[in-house]
Amino acid sequence: MTTISIIGAGNMAAAIGIRAAKHGHAVEIMSRDTAKAKALADTIGNGSTVGTYGSRPAGDIVVVAILFANSVDVVTHFGEALAGKVLVDISNPFNADASGLVTIEGASIAQQIAAVAPESAQVIKGFNMLFRGVIAADKPVDVFFAGGNSEARERFAALVTSLGMRPRDAGGLEMTWAIEWASIALMGLARNGAGFDTALAAETL
Repeated sequence: MTTISIIGAGNMAAAIGIRAAKHGHAVEIMSRDTAKAKALADTIGNGSTVGTYGSRPAGDIVVVAILFANSVDVVTHFGEALAGKVLVDISNPFNADASGLVTIEGASIAQQIAAVAPESAQVIKGFNMLFRGVIAADKPVDVFFAGGNSEARERFAALVTSLGMRPRDAGGLEMTWAIEWASIALMGLARNGAGFDTALAAETL
């Protein structure tokens, strides 16, 4: 059993936390809103705990499950408490109508987080290409991800596999902007007939 720490207490935090607990992981919730964190931990159950916001997370993998506009500030606030951790940025920096991104090449949210995180932390972009309902459905979907060094990606891939999902490694931090853009394609498919229970997949033919 591994402890997974989640910063945030919203819908995506709930979907990931519930799935992680179902697959045998201990879950720690950390949020500025302690009452909301406690409510989510109670919902997840299975011994889930509430960590002190800003303190060192219990888990070696820390899911940053908050809106992209706040991600960099939150990681800055935690500072050295995140040293040595694998940070998983799940955000999508969509523009107002979700037709494009507010980020530019070379400055994905994951890259911005990496710039302020402790040097020993590794930043992964992952889970952003999955709707929360798809995560909650607990089906064996593909998880596209990028970032960090090879060891960090291997650790994240192991977590993904343990959740009954298929890891799809797209490469280093320079690929995280591509992962952000791919979520725009998913949103377009969902809005134009595929529905919000859709997930992209990679197949070897």
